[in-house]
Amino acid sequence: MKNDPPKQTTVLLDGLTFPEGPRWHDDRLWFSDFYSHTVMTTDEHGNSENIIEISGQPSGLGWTTDGRLLVVSMTDRRLLRLDPDGLTEVANLSKFANYHCNDMVVDGEGGAYVGNFGFNIHAGEPFRLANLIRIDPDGTPSVAATNLAFPNGSVITPDGGTLIVAETRGHVLSAWDRASNGSLSNRRIWADLNGGYPDGICLDAEGAIWVADPRKKETIRVLEGGQITNRISTNERGSFACMLGGKNRSTLFICTCLESGPKAAALQSGQIEFLEVQVPGAGWP
Repeated sequence: MKNDPPKQTTVLLDGLTFPEGPRWHDDRLWFSDFYSHTVMTTDEHGNSENIIEISGQPSGLGWTTDGRLLVVSMTDRRLLRLDPDGLTEVANLSKFANYHCNDMVVDGEGGAYVGNFGFNIHAGEPFRLANLIRIDPDGTPSVAATNLAFPNGSVITPDGGTLIVAETRGHVLSAWDRASNGSLSNRRIWADLNGGYPDGICLDAEGAIWVADPRKKETIRVLEGGQITNRISTNERGSFACMLGGKNRSTLFICTCLESGPKAAALQSGQIEFLEVQVPGAGWP
C-alpha cells in the first residue's frame, strides 16, 4: 500500500458529542462518547447501541482474557471492568497520573497500558511530562515509563514484543521493547512526525501505523522511520482516533469532531467515518 491517491470517507454515525478510543471487537466497533459519558457500539450499517454509562467520562477500551470490558474512567483516574453484576474498580491510577487518564491498549494477557494528559491545559497549567501507567492482569498498577509528552494512542505488535505510543505533544511515535511480564525497556523514536499532533493510532499487517492528527485534520499511514505513505483528509473536522476493523479488518474507522473541549458536548458534531484500505489491521488493539 504505497502512495494511494486521496480517498473520501463515508459517515457511518453522527450526532455524537466526542467519539474516542475506537476498538473492533465481536464484529462491532466499540467507542467512548466522552460528553454523553457512554460506551457505545455500532455495526457496519450504523446501528448503534449504548453499552454502559461511566460517570467519570469514558475513554480507552479493552477486554480481559475472558471477554469482560475494560474502560478508562478519565476524570476520577480509574480503570473499571464491566462484570455481569455491574462496574468494578480494577485499579485507581490517581497516584501515577498528573491529570485525566485517557487512551489505553490491553495486551494478550489482559494487562493494560494507560496514558494521561499530564496537565490541565484548559486551566492554564504549565506543561508537564506524564507517566505511562501499567496495570497488571491482577489489577496492580505501576509506572511503566516516565517523561512522556502526553502519552495517547498505543499499539502492541502481533508478537507482543514492542509497544508503540503516540506522544501527542512530543510530535513523535515512541517505541519500547516489551517483556513477557509487561515491563518496558529500550525507549526510542519509532517515527518523528515533524510537528504532527498524533492522537489515536492503529497498526496494520505490514507494520505501518495509521495516525489520527486532529490539528492537521487528517489521518496518515506512517512507516517506521517516519515515511508517510497515505494521507486521508477529514476536511474541517479534527481526526482524533482510528481503528482497523470490519469483516477483513480492512475498514479504517475514523473518529472526527469539530471540537475537542467542553464545547463539543453542545455541538454534537462527532462522527464515525470510514473507508476501505488495502492492508488489514494487526496486533493489539
